[in-house]
Amino acid sequence: MFSFSFIVLCRFRPLLLSNFLLFGCGEVLTEGRQEAHQLADSAQSLRWLPSSSGCYPGIPGTPGVHGSPGQPGRDGRDGRDGAPGEKGEKGERGEPGVAGARGIIGDRGDPGEKGERGQQGECAVAPKSAFSAKLSEGSSMPVVAEAVRFDKVLLNDQGDYNAETGRFTCRVPGVYYFTVHATVYRSSLQFDLMKNGHIAASYFQFYGNWPKPVSLSGGSLLHLVPGDTVWVQMGLSEYSGLYSSPKTDSTFTGFLIYSDWKNSAVFADLPGDGTPATV
Repeated sequence: MFSFSFIVLCRFRPLLLSNFLLFGCGEVLTEGRQEAHQLADSAQSLRWLPSSSGCYPGIPGTPGVHGSPGQPGRDGRDGRDGAPGEKGEKGERGEPGVAGARGIIGDRGDPGEKGERGQQGECAVAPKSAFSAKLSEGSSMPVVAEAVRFDKVLLNDQGDYNAETGRFTCRVPGVYYFTVHATVYRSSLQFDLMKNGHIAASYFQFYGNWPKPVSLSGGSLLHLVPGDTVWVQMGLSEYSGLYSSPKTDSTFTGFLIYSDWKNSAVFADLPGDGTPATV
C-alpha cells in the first residue's frame, strides 16, 4: 500500500516528495494516502487506465498558443443565377450632350430610278376683266349727277359692267385703265370719272357753235378692290353736249392691267363674291 501511494504521489504530486523528505515520512504518507485515494477516484470516474508499465497518464497541460492562420482556401463554385428583379422606375431625362464634330461629307450616292410620268395638268388661265360700251343713237340727254348709261355693249365677257346702270363693279383686285371717248355737239361738255361716289378725274371740252361735232377723250388708271364701282356722270347741266350718231360714237371702256392676287398663277371663272377660283 505504501509503495502504491508513493508511486501515485511521485507521478501526480511531485511536490509532495520534497515535503516528505523535509517533514518525515509518516505525515507525508498520511496526506499521500488521502490524495492518492482522491486521485484514484478521479481516475476511476474519468476512466483512466494504467499503461502497460503500470503508470497513469499525467494531468492535461494548459492550452497551447493559437497557431498562425492557414493558407486561404480555394474559391468556391459560382452560385446559380438569381431570378430577374423588378423593373426600376424611369430615371430623369439627362441634359443634352455636347454636339459632336461635323462629319466628313460622304460620297455621292447613285442616281435614283426615274419616276413615273405625272398626269397632265390643266391649262392655267390668268384673271381677266374688260368691257366696252357706247351710247346708242338718239339717246336722251344724260341727267346731271347720275351715271351715264352706255347702253350698247361691245365687250363684256366677264359681266363686270352693267349696261342698265352704266356702272362697272370690280371683282378682280388690281390696277385698271378706264377711258372715255365723247363726241361733243350742240353745247360744251364736262364729265367726271367716278369711283365709289368720288371724282377720280374730270374732263371738259368747249363748243363754239361749230357746224361739225368735236371729240373729247380722257383716261385714268385706278386701283380697285372687289366691290369698287366706277362710272361716268355729267358735272353741270349747261355742259352736257354728249352726242352719238351713225357717224360718230361716245364710248366708255375699262380693262384690268394686272391683278393684286398673290401667287396669281392663275384663276379662271370667278365666283360672284370676287374671290379667286383656282383652275
